[in-house]
Amino acid sequence: MALKKFPLPDVGEGLTEAEIVGWKVQAGENVTVNQVIVEIETAKASVELPCPWAGTIRDLLVEPGQTVEVGTPIISIEMAGAEPEPEPEPEPEPQETSGKIGEESNGRIATLVGYGPRTSSAKRRPRKDRVNGTATHGTATPNTDTGTDTRGTATAAPPEPRAPQVEEVRGSVPLAKPPVRKLAKDLGVDLRSLAGSGTGGVITREDVQTAAAPAAPAATPSGARERRVPIKGVRKATAQAMVDSAFTAPHVTEFLTVDVTPMMELREQLKSDPAFRGVKITPLAFAAKAMCLAARRTPDVNATWDEAAGEIVYKDYVHLGVAAATPRGLVVPKVRDADGMSLRELAESLEQLTNTARDGKTAPADMVGGTITITNVGVFGVDTGTPIINPGESAILAFGAIRDMPWVVDGQVVPRKICQLALSFDHRVVDGQQGSQYLADVGALLANPSLAFTY
Repeated sequence: MALKKFPLPDVGEGLTEAEIVGWKVQAGENVTVNQVIVEIETAKASVELPCPWAGTIRDLLVEPGQTVEVGTPIISIEMAGAEPEPEPEPEPEPQETSGKIGEESNGRIATLVGYGPRTSSAKRRPRKDRVNGTATHGTATPNTDTGTDTRGTATAAPPEPRAPQVEEVRGSVPLAKPPVRKLAKDLGVDLRSLAGSGTGGVITREDVQTAAAPAAPAATPSGARERRVPIKGVRKATAQAMVDSAFTAPHVTEFLTVDVTPMMELREQLKSDPAFRGVKITPLAFAAKAMCLAARRTPDVNATWDEAAGEIVYKDYVHLGVAAATPRGLVVPKVRDADGMSLRELAESLEQLTNTARDGKTAPADMVGGTITITNVGVFGVDTGTPIINPGESAILAFGAIRDMPWVVDGQVVPRKICQLALSFDHRVVDGQQGSQYLADVGALLANPSLAFTY
């Protein structure tokens, strides 16, 4: 029987970690190739992972709710009729030594990083003494400068009361999985000071979190009207992207109020057109089409600032990003080559894209490589806003709510369908004249759709 461990793969472009949402299998269950075994959540999307092999599940190595790095083994599978593969040697960690995987120690076989007998040749890095700042080791060593023992001299400050206890604990290497080690490092918890509550003395996430609790802020009083939610997944990625964009690209936002009555009248006509039967033609589809047409006259809004190369990259295609609110947070999937689509094709793509996003099924690859973005704040009844540019792009358009408002037409005040637009652009790439021209063109196409024949 061969035992293989399946490492968490990079399901996107450059993703480094993911959260285990839930397992679709359990230990002892037989699985086939490409059978879905687990659902994970990355910074970009929720993804179901298929099994790469056929066999029997031995162990689920990661619990639901845990966030692990790409490359971390998450499940082990036994495959009949195959030769067992040797376990890889673990990478040594600073200030710790490990026994060899598979070597017997005290009647047990080492199977985890950090478990196993110590070898006489293993050495530790010097540590800074918590009291006097001098280098110390697990055993007393002479100080070559003074000829005295570094663990205590006549002139040294008195040791901390718990020092002997800590030294005693450091005599053995803690038993913990890689994600738990990372958590301990992030929280500043010394694993050598913990007694594991897991099977065989394994240190768990709960052990680390409990040890870190005294150093954490005071707990919220019972019954207080607030709650705390970890920052992770889509929210974490969105926050970092917005901060990077806001403090990298110099934003300029311009506004335009448009009479879109002709656009809404055309929309009503298309509802009865056989060519558009079965297609949901939304105002967003008209706005998206107008953006693609207007980009032909102002290609700067569809360009990218490449800081490393010292270049502005002009794109001869439009990969239109559409900001979508989902239960997991804000995501921005892309409509590829939107500039080559007809209004019907664009409407179909937008509907499919937004439905997939709301279901949390957007593939990570569909959320990268955009060139310009639209955000439809109008669906929330909002008139407009000052949107933040997506990293790597140069412009984003906020499409506001369409309202019945008084408007002056031929000197007469009449009720019309009015919409507000807001364009944010990167002033390194787009000058004020270019940004204004682009926004005016989008508005003109919505106010008079027949102008599309002139583009």
